[in-house]
Amino acid sequence: MTINKGERWGLLGKNGAGKTSLLKCLAGILSPKGGSILLDSIPMKDYSRNQLAQHIGMLFQEGLSSLPATVLETVLLGRHPHHRSLIEDSLTDLQMVDSILGELGLETLKERKLHTLSGGELQRVSIALLLAQDPKIFLLDEPTNHLDIAFQVRLSHILTKRVTQTSASFLLATHDINYANQFCDKLILMLENGKPIVGDKQQILTEENLSQAYNCKIEKFSKEDSFIFYPA
Repeated sequence: MTINKGERWGLLGKNGAGKTSLLKCLAGILSPKGGSILLDSIPMKDYSRNQLAQHIGMLFQEGLSSLPATVLETVLLGRHPHHRSLIEDSLTDLQMVDSILGELGLETLKERKLHTLSGGELQRVSIALLLAQDPKIFLLDEPTNHLDIAFQVRLSHILTKRVTQTSASFLLATHDINYANQFCDKLILMLENGKPIVGDKQQILTEENLSQAYNCKIEKFSKEDSFIFYPA
C-alpha cells in the first residue's frame, strides 16, 4: 500500500486485529516481521529519530501520562523536532501553539496542569501536541476516544484542513465504521486472519467485508444519498 500526499485513510478492524501494531510499524516504533517501509522512497530505518519526528507524528491510544506540566508547556513539546535545542521556543512557535489551542477550545486551559484535566480535555491536549509537531503524516490511534460528538466532528474538520492546506496525509484507526466512511477516502480493513483489504472506501465498505472482519452480521441502511452501517 502507498499513502500519498493529501490522502485521508481509515484503519478498521476488531480488537486484536493488529491496528495499533500497524500504526507503530509505520511510526518506526516497531519493526515489521517482513517487507519494508519506505518514506519518500527511502527506507525508514535510514532516518534518525529526529528526522522521523519531522515527517511522522502519532497519537497514541493510551493518551498522555500525567506529566508535571501545563497544557501550554506540553503542546510546545511538539515543536522540538524542528529545533536544535530543547529550550528554543520562538515567538512563531508560541503563536502557532496559541492558534492550535484556540482551534481545539483549549485557550482558557493553557496554564492548567495536566492532572487537573478531564479525559476529554486530555485527549484534546494530545491532539494539539500532534498538530504542533506539524508532521507530513498523521497516525492516529482511536483519536475520538473521550471526545463528545461536537469535538469528534471538529477534529475531522481540523485534520481535513491540514490535508488540504499542507498536503499532509492521515491514517486513523477507529472502531466507528460510519465515522471512517464520513471522513476518510481510503480504508484498510483488517480481517481476522491478519490480512488486510486495502482500497477506496466504496470497495471496502460492503456488508460482506465488514461482517467477515468483525465476525458478526453488519447491514447497510440507505436513505436518499446517505447510508450507515449497523450490527444486525
